[in-house]
Amino acid sequence: MAVKNIMVVDDSATDMHLLTEMLKKNGYVVVTAASGEEAIAKCKKEKPDAVLMDIVMPGMSGFEATRSISRDPETSAIPIIVCSTKGQETDKAWGLRQGARDYMVKPINEKALIEKLKAL
Repeated sequence: MAVKNIMVVDDSATDMHLLTEMLKKNGYVVVTAASGEEAIAKCKKEKPDAVLMDIVMPGMSGFEATRSISRDPETSAIPIIVCSTKGQETDKAWGLRQGARDYMVKPINEKALIEKLKAL
């Protein structure tokens, strides 16, 4: 399945804009969510092909949202790539344990991100 529709989840308008522009420039259709709660609701409604998930957000963290999306039978097939400033090995390991398929540390390298999306 070709990945075309991407959900960007980030509470930072700047980071959301940068990721959105990066994806659109490479031919992806982008939907956004500013919180973990919004991401879960939109995943059920929009069924994106993949999710780029920030971790540090007010309310529900990206770790919690990733766990919820990856463990819900309705959304568990949607691959999640964590995109966070949290770059410790323990953060990466925890993100993958929550159900993320991959983990990238900000600032996001455009070429590496597109390669990861193509590999999904």
